[in-house]
Amino acid sequence: MGVLERHWIMGWIIFLFLLPIIHGWGKDGHYATCKIAENFLTGEALAAVKALLPAEAEGDLAAVCSWADEIRYKAHYRWSSTLHYADTPDFRCNYNYCRDCHDTVGRKDRCVTGAINNYTMQLMSEHDDSGLYAVSYNLTEALMFLSHFIGDVHQPLHVGFLGDEGGNSITVRWYRRKTNLHHVWDNMIIESALKTFYDKDLTAMIQAIQSNITDAFVDEASQENCKSTVCPDPYASESIKLACKFAYRNATPGITLGGLKIIGSSCYAYDYFYSRWPVVESRLAKGGVRLATLLNRIFSEHKSIAEE
Repeated sequence: MGVLERHWIMGWIIFLFLLPIIHGWGKDGHYATCKIAENFLTGEALAAVKALLPAEAEGDLAAVCSWADEIRYKAHYRWSSTLHYADTPDFRCNYNYCRDCHDTVGRKDRCVTGAINNYTMQLMSEHDDSGLYAVSYNLTEALMFLSHFIGDVHQPLHVGFLGDEGGNSITVRWYRRKTNLHHVWDNMIIESALKTFYDKDLTAMIQAIQSNITDAFVDEASQENCKSTVCPDPYASESIKLACKFAYRNATPGITLGGLKIIGSSCYAYDYFYSRWPVVESRLAKGGVRLATLLNRIFSEHKSIAEE
């Protein structure tokens, strides 16, 4: 390998390390969100979803719910990286679309809520007779992006502070593992819940979450003061408020968020995991219910997709 080739490769590796490390829920969280959603789809919407899914999904939306994370650093999809989150001003604890929905160079609508609006529009555009839509969209990708981004916007640190990149630059320990706060909320709280409560059985965890979803919960999660098919801004507002109240609280750089602490002769579990797991559980449930509600709206208005 020549000198120029080595320099090019090293430069590319450095570039990858400098990219924001933001993934939304980990694979388990996205799988759970979409699996919950599948159980609330109407027959009409379920048929439409199955018609759009790629063959490798074998009719299971949850199987491709992490697709947007898997492709985001491929050359053809690198543009999608900034669509997974929305950064907000440090310590304001609020979200504003006009202020916060832009990419790192200031291009408007390039954030998770803008992406939800965009991919909803794309799915709505198919079989539209108004003549407003001149572009033919890839509806399979639109469905997979939309399902993923609904999950992302419900992860509190996906609408976190700009200064710490949604917790990515806050180094902490989760039990004995060195990590960052964002990764704790993406993966580690869910991993610890699986180990602590469900014998590492993801299906059992999803079933337990679903068993706690009441009609009242569905009604509350689905109610929106929304004159459009989708209004993701309230979801983002919820997330930043939860980030301030739960994710960032007591999560100072270098702290151990898991494990035990000794006070005198007594041993106490740190309460970060036990007090935050119900928040994560609720966000997974709301993300699933809201995704189903959105897909039901889209495909009830465009029946022809399901009939193809």
